[in-house]
Amino acid sequence: MYYRSMLSAVIATCLANPIIAKESSGSPSLVLAEQFHNQIDLSLYWVSEKYDGARAWWNGRHFLSRGGNIYHAPKWFTDNLPDIALDGELWIGRGRFQALMQTIRDHKPDDTAWKAVKFMVFDAPHADGHFSDRQEFLGKTLRNVPDHWIQQVPQQKISTHKALQSLLQQITGEGAEGLMLQKDGMDYLAGRHYGLLKFKTHTDAEAVVMSHLPGKGKYRNMLGSMVVEDSTGVQFKIGTGFSDEQRVTPPAIGTTITFRYQGRTQSGKPRFARFLRVRPEE
Repeated sequence: MYYRSMLSAVIATCLANPIIAKESSGSPSLVLAEQFHNQIDLSLYWVSEKYDGARAWWNGRHFLSRGGNIYHAPKWFTDNLPDIALDGELWIGRGRFQALMQTIRDHKPDDTAWKAVKFMVFDAPHADGHFSDRQEFLGKTLRNVPDHWIQQVPQQKISTHKALQSLLQQITGEGAEGLMLQKDGMDYLAGRHYGLLKFKTHTDAEAVVMSHLPGKGKYRNMLGSMVVEDSTGVQFKIGTGFSDEQRVTPPAIGTTITFRYQGRTQSGKPRFARFLRVRPEE
């Protein structure tokens, strides 16, 4: 009888909170960006800054990472967030990704460290309508949130590709990671598609760590390079971009990392591959 009562209570809770029940059970259904290309009609897209933070889905109770892990924010940080799904980025500032990850990975949140964090909200996935409609809904919703660390991401229209390139050069010169372009006439569609584009001065991608190779010289008894495999099944080495700390304790085998590169060889290997970071949800 006890277990039957407990099961009934759980089912009742799930029915009363369908969004929470769905998103807490696994990875959130996020829209993911493709690489920008020059053939798009810019008049169909909204443009915003690409933040160097951690993707975070607010499910009404917790922040979830892309992989479905909980970011343990202090209660005061989330007290005034609405009980609806919000898609955004936990962010401290330009060029401060490592400081952010040290803060949000703690299971016991550090109040002082979290005071530097912002939740930059760029969509309301379950709201009705296209992107502009959801932005209007988001603006009205967040207007009632008094906390300065909860912010709607500013969106703008750019009329020409020349102006877009100029904006990219300006903000990356100021330390930003790049730009995001969101197609207006679309519902929130989970998965990777050309309704959402990322525009950066370089190309980045993800790969899985397959093995560690020892270093030489000043990197003796440390990591020299890693063999990784990208989504196309191509294996290659990455030997640059690591801090001394990461060379002493490198990303574990099986970890997904993000790397930067400049085009590919005829065999499909990325040119000048450079380690950027461990994927946040890892």
